[in-house]
Amino acid sequence: MTMVVFAPDSFKGTLGAADAAKALADGWASVRPADELRLVPMADGGEGTLDAFELAVAGARRVPVTVDGPDGRPVTASWLWLPAAAGHGPTAVVELASTSGITLLDPLLPFDAHSVGFGQAIAAALDAGVDRLLLALGGSSSTDGGAGALAALGLQLSDAAGRPIRVGNRGLANLAAIDASALRPLPPGGAVILSDVDNPLLGERGAAAVFGPQKGATPSQVEGLERGLARWASQVAISTLPVRADAPTPGAGAAGGTGFGLLAWGATIAPGAAAVGAALGLPAALAGASVVITGEGRFDHQSLAGKVPSYVLDAAGVASSSLGGRPPIAVALVAGAIEADATVFAASVSLTDLAGDSAAARTDPSRWLREAGARLARTLAG
Repeated sequence: MTMVVFAPDSFKGTLGAADAAKALADGWASVRPADELRLVPMADGGEGTLDAFELAVAGARRVPVTVDGPDGRPVTASWLWLPAAAGHGPTAVVELASTSGITLLDPLLPFDAHSVGFGQAIAAALDAGVDRLLLALGGSSSTDGGAGALAALGLQLSDAAGRPIRVGNRGLANLAAIDASALRPLPPGGAVILSDVDNPLLGERGAAAVFGPQKGATPSQVEGLERGLARWASQVAISTLPVRADAPTPGAGAAGGTGFGLLAWGATIAPGAAAVGAALGLPAALAGASVVITGEGRFDHQSLAGKVPSYVLDAAGVASSSLGGRPPIAVALVAGAIEADATVFAASVSLTDLAGDSAAARTDPSRWLREAGARLARTLAG
């Protein structure tokens, strides 16, 4: 009997991580029904992070909140209250994807989308008296450098005439002064950014250049977004914000630069997948496994830079090093589309290839995930 762990991220826009793990496991069981299967649905700070912590932490509860969405329309979301543990009082997990995420927009608004709702949800958690914040970045709709979120927390941003600037990246071009006197402080236990990328704020690997096109920006608009972020960074550098955030810091470019804004507030940054994996007990689950199957909607050049597949691969390597004479844990990848070299995995399956095209794969992802699980059972376990 083989122990198999299923630890995928969500297949964004089609299937959540828990349903993806179940479909993969059902496919495996159809070929090898006697194997021991463990489901550990993952997240990396993006969509599904609240779900993962809610599953992992006893006593967690969702707190509803209504915020201004990325285009100003009201959005009903929630943040997650976690009970006191490990030397901390109550902790709040706040997820940007559910308050200011790209899935909340149609059409996309590369210059005008903002992160105000994310800041409003953080403020609601602070009002509830939490001791610590876990701030899940990922799935952002905006490229405002986190200015909108900090404005919702009391930061005052004005133009040369002393008037408040517009929210979104568009307003950053006119930013002339920052007043942090009314900015809410961090809670006593601090704030930790859970990020799935290591991009800096500016430059060819920065928020505008890498993520702007995903948010609807044309090449010329990317240049404009970059100028807005550069203006924001230069003003932050001479402001009275708690921390002199550094634009090249890995992760500063996360969520359209929201990572940078939160760093200037005083937050620290940590790999989101590792934090979720620790909460879910994935390292302990891997200790007894022979196979682990991970996955995500699209595996590309960013996937091995902090996203769930790279974390699972590394965690399996650590677990394998302590197995003595046992064979190392085989790590397999399933993705909606595989657009980068996946040879670091023992096996890989593209749902697009299985289904024949991406439209078919997206129409019935559960079916093709079950087929992928069955294929891997035949490939990896004979």
